[in-house]
Amino acid sequence: MVLCSKFLRASSRPRISKLRHKFLDQVRIFVRGGGGGQGLPKYGGTGGQGGDVYIKAAAGVTLNRVKASREQQRYVGGTGSNSKPRILQGSKGKDVYVTVPVGVCVTDDKNNLLGDLNQVGDEILVASGGDGGNKSNRWCGTKGQRSNIKLVLKLIADVGFVGFPNAGKSTLLKGISRTQPKIADYPFTTIRPQVGIVEFDDKRQISVADLPGLIEGSHVNSGMGHKFLRHIERTKLLLFVVDIHGFCLSPKHAFRSAYETVVLLNMELELYKPELMQKPAILALNKMDMEEADDKMQNFMDCFHKHPHHCLDESITASPHMQEELRLALKQPISFEDIIPISAKELRGLNHLQQRIRDVIDSH
Repeated sequence: MVLCSKFLRASSRPRISKLRHKFLDQVRIFVRGGGGGQGLPKYGGTGGQGGDVYIKAAAGVTLNRVKASREQQRYVGGTGSNSKPRILQGSKGKDVYVTVPVGVCVTDDKNNLLGDLNQVGDEILVASGGDGGNKSNRWCGTKGQRSNIKLVLKLIADVGFVGFPNAGKSTLLKGISRTQPKIADYPFTTIRPQVGIVEFDDKRQISVADLPGLIEGSHVNSGMGHKFLRHIERTKLLLFVVDIHGFCLSPKHAFRSAYETVVLLNMELELYKPELMQKPAILALNKMDMEEADDKMQNFMDCFHKHPHHCLDESITASPHMQEELRLALKQPISFEDIIPISAKELRGLNHLQQRIRDVIDSH
């Protein structure tokens, strides 16, 4: 019986550990300013102002810490002190600072943007403390502001990888940076963003982000949908990573050629946020080490030059709803700065790709 209980306790630990290390990119918290202190009408004393609640960007923190640092994610400012015969002016309540990672945007419950925190030290007042008791409020301190807010993390990286699952994005990240992402031959290996650093001989550094793969319908939040798309909004450059041999998510899904993949990725980004079409972009055609890759590359370039506006002909198999969206989308197709064939697995073409990434970022 003792051995059995020990085994059960041991077997449960990994599951708890996984929960603790689960990546969070959105947290909902309750904030309330502190109440004002009571005034002293006999002597005209004024109560202290209630403490305010701020959201502040800091280095080395995560949203996991925000969620775990207060019971039920409640952050309340300190209460202002009461006026006293010997201290007529009550002191202000303690301000509360909720530290969050750089790249968080703060919204209210109705998704109204309260502010962006893009640099260490940026802060936003989200709940003001109540007024101290004074003549205008009959010497009774007032309550502080209160609300529920959302902290949404949008990664800040120079380059964001864009591609369907299993296109080789994780392998590419490993090949051009100093990270060791998980790599496997099945879709959705990357379940949370991975950020790496590309370092050049002159010590110049460029940050690159490998994000969970898109699927068709991501713009309406299918699959990981908006969890992916919101992370590319702040990147300086989009790097499309496409399997030159095409892509098929599962036997239930239609096969997409490399050209169709580019068009569909373009569509997903445009339907989510048309402003993304204005970002500079590079197309990396991956897996050029495999058989028939050169023929596939030639077919791709023929289609690309034949349809410079990224149009899809009637050969694509899509639902009527998808066909309608395709007609509405692609009003501003992405114009690629360069199309580069690579093999992330064999490190072919990566030096050229790294240099072009730097050139494009520096020129914009």
